[in-house]
Amino acid sequence: MTTGDPIRLLAIRDTPLSVDEVRLAVGDAAAGATVLFVGTVRDHDGHADGAAVTSLEYSAHPTAEAELRRVAEQVVAEFPGCAVAATHRVGELVVGDLAVVVAVSAGHRGEAYEASRRLIDELKRQVPIWKHQCFADGSHEWVGADAGCSAGTTPVA
Repeated sequence: MTTGDPIRLLAIRDTPLSVDEVRLAVGDAAAGATVLFVGTVRDHDGHADGAAVTSLEYSAHPTAEAELRRVAEQVVAEFPGCAVAATHRVGELVVGDLAVVVAVSAGHRGEAYEASRRLIDELKRQVPIWKHQCFADGSHEWVGADAGCSAGTTPVA
């Protein structure tokens, strides 16, 4: 279905992300479906205690864009005919900011949903990007800093 390079846009940026940029990147006249995932900074932690989050900072290893490309290549190999795009923010973010935007277009909605889910899940699992959360009570924590990645990296200070 996809014409040209199926990997349309991959970026890790310290500037605000654009949903329209990512959506338009996967546009294709043969696509009958486009699925978007937009990850935003929420006002509480996802753990059971739900601690109030005031801000967070994402840090990326220098290999993060190369790892993102490797993940995208895996997804387009698994889902031929799909076009993919993904951007992730680094730096300081506040509640409501966009942290990650992923889009996939495909001939049909089923494959677009599956490929989109695989892309965001593998991005979160394999790309060396870490989150430093700051809480309303003054405490903080690193998320993802103890997770292994194929690049064998540790968090960037």
